[in-house]
Amino acid sequence: MRMLFWISVLPIIVIGNYIYQKDKNKEPKELLIKLFIGGIGSCFITLFLSIILKQLVPYISADASNLSPLKLLIHVYIGVGLIEEFSKWIIVYLVSYNNKEFDEFYDMVLYAVFVSLGFAAFENILYVFTTGPVTGIFRAILSVPVHAWIGVFMGYYLGLAKINELNGRKSHKTKNIILSILVPMILHGTFDYCLYLQNYFVIILYFIFVVLLYIFALKKIKSISSIERKMKYKNNYCPNCGTLVKTNYCPNCGIKND
Repeated sequence: MRMLFWISVLPIIVIGNYIYQKDKNKEPKELLIKLFIGGIGSCFITLFLSIILKQLVPYISADASNLSPLKLLIHVYIGVGLIEEFSKWIIVYLVSYNNKEFDEFYDMVLYAVFVSLGFAAFENILYVFTTGPVTGIFRAILSVPVHAWIGVFMGYYLGLAKINELNGRKSHKTKNIILSILVPMILHGTFDYCLYLQNYFVIILYFIFVVLLYIFALKKIKSISSIERKMKYKNNYCPNCGTLVKTNYCPNCGIKND
């Protein structure tokens, strides 16, 4: 029992500590604990929304392995990806988007990852205690990090939304709010879709996808955590990619910094 517990929570602790240590100006631990608990709570939001959705689209509650490719697509992208990521998103947004502690770009990445880890911890404990340690090892390598890395992208786009809000760019803010839900949904849905299809070619694509997700998420963490200026200063971030800007043009994507 104790071994199963540690298999379940160890990847959560390792990833959480890694993300936390990247934050140069540490966020209050009370806020991070609140977000982590909120992530656990988002599991119940997911359950509630799933029950409603299954009444509207009955085949979503069926055995996914027996669904046609089209129905499976709807199942994983809407019934799983959208529902789970929106459940996390609503916690991140309500708890932290207007929080006074949110004053640096990287903060939102940290917040979103901690919510994602709360969700992953609850889910991981259920899976590992039900199916055993082998499942826990596979999930430690794949599912738990994927939850966290998807959280990186959610935080990235929410951070961009806040930057554009502070600079009065309403259209950019709206675009990034939408992307903060849409991109995690697509990433999550793609991860699950490849798992369910179960053929050799798709399995290869699946592992390529996971590796690329690792690479891009870790690059995002490295680049955003290196920015030390506060967001309160007008126009110090590119509205398009979030790069720190010191001239009229973004050094990363070339967009003019109006």
